[in-house]
Amino acid sequence: MYIYDSVKKDKVKFVSIQKNKVALYVCGPTVYDNAHLGHAKSALTFDLLYRTLTKEGHDVTYARNITDIDDKIIKKSLSENKNILELTKFYTNSFDVDMDKLNVIKPTITPKATENISVMIELIEKLIDSNHAYLTSDGDVYFDITKDKKYLSISNNNSDNKLNRIQSSDLKLNEEDFALWKNISDGTISYDSPFGKGRPGWHLECSAMIEKYLAIKDSEYSIDIHGGGSDLLFPHHENEAAQTRCSTNNELAKYWMHNGFIKIDNEIMSKSKGNGFFLKEAFKENDPELIRFYLISSHYKTDVNFTEKSLKMSKVRLDKLYRLKSRVFSTIKKRKDMEFENILLQSLSDDLNMSLALSHIDKMINDVNDQLDKNKNDKVVKEQTVSNIKYINELIGIGYQNPYDYFKHGLNKEFINNIDKMIMERTTAKDKKDYKLSDEIRNNIEKLNVTLMDTPNGTVWEVKN
Repeated sequence: MYIYDSVKKDKVKFVSIQKNKVALYVCGPTVYDNAHLGHAKSALTFDLLYRTLTKEGHDVTYARNITDIDDKIIKKSLSENKNILELTKFYTNSFDVDMDKLNVIKPTITPKATENISVMIELIEKLIDSNHAYLTSDGDVYFDITKDKKYLSISNNNSDNKLNRIQSSDLKLNEEDFALWKNISDGTISYDSPFGKGRPGWHLECSAMIEKYLAIKDSEYSIDIHGGGSDLLFPHHENEAAQTRCSTNNELAKYWMHNGFIKIDNEIMSKSKGNGFFLKEAFKENDPELIRFYLISSHYKTDVNFTEKSLKMSKVRLDKLYRLKSRVFSTIKKRKDMEFENILLQSLSDDLNMSLALSHIDKMINDVNDQLDKNKNDKVVKEQTVSNIKYINELIGIGYQNPYDYFKHGLNKEFINNIDKMIMERTTAKDKKDYKLSDEIRNNIEKLNVTLMDTPNGTVWEVKN
């Protein structure tokens, strides 16, 4: 398997630290609002990575954290007059629901910042004891970047970059020193510590939780892969790496992977620009599977320009897979097609090359349609196709719906309920051997421009083109 390493700026062969085991950590959401397309892009990128590593035979321990204590969370709780625990629980659950709709596999571990404060305090104490951090007279603790000779080696950034100055203070030794612990005296939520009441710095959270949940013993690296959005490379991941390096004498990760941005009509998505696209809004108009397919269709490192036109083009492509699935829906038995499975896995093993993977899927769809046009009862082709679609779902996470349910998306609910009711009445008539009534109901259904098909999986229907 090959992946693009953001630090080496090159595609490199992936070799796990422990044979057939992988420790993967991805920065998760700060839970103060609903999930947006940017959250989906990151979650889907590393969902694909997790699926691919697993299919390659690795036992993957995948952690994605939840930041449930942060200045933005506190600001939101004050503005809405809500308890912080109530607020973060609501948005954590909301995030999980959205990820389920996108068919994102749940990580092995989802550690929360608030459940690991003691571990963060221990890490700060180590950094103070080793003279890599210092406590100021006002109760803040800062990391001294001059004490880390490898600082900026992760992001290859310039030392004159001022992005670290999240919290300004005249008591800092260096302008770019970043906060490990922030003294809190405004009455908002705080935690007891040897440094006084306060809250941990954002960068500290990930370093502490990685060491607690994932750190590999007797290795020069704490974990195999650290991932996140490309906007996190500096300062967040740079500062994480510095904290871990100076507290453990290990590098944080052997490999670093970062996904691209989401753009809305050629503008980078951001709340400040007012073009943040929440997933719940997207799901109102579109099948969540289509959103998944659209966001993974381009390479994970590239920025995705979200437009209605390109979304419709993705739907046409996904429809083809479901049209094929409907042609083999009555086939129960599966027959492995190892050639197709191998070539699909090889594509994803090449730095998650979705463009290549989808070209193989397109070819499979076209070839099978041609074969079934010649012989619609070709048992081998049908059984291999059922198996191939199942493998596509396992590896890429698409094609998992009943094809007839898939094509109902966007139809009037009253219309759907009416057809389903008529089908139940027809089934009851058939059970009573009232075939005259059964045929009458079928004719009435077909007058509504609906095609019925009786399969071993039950009676299914779709609107005629």
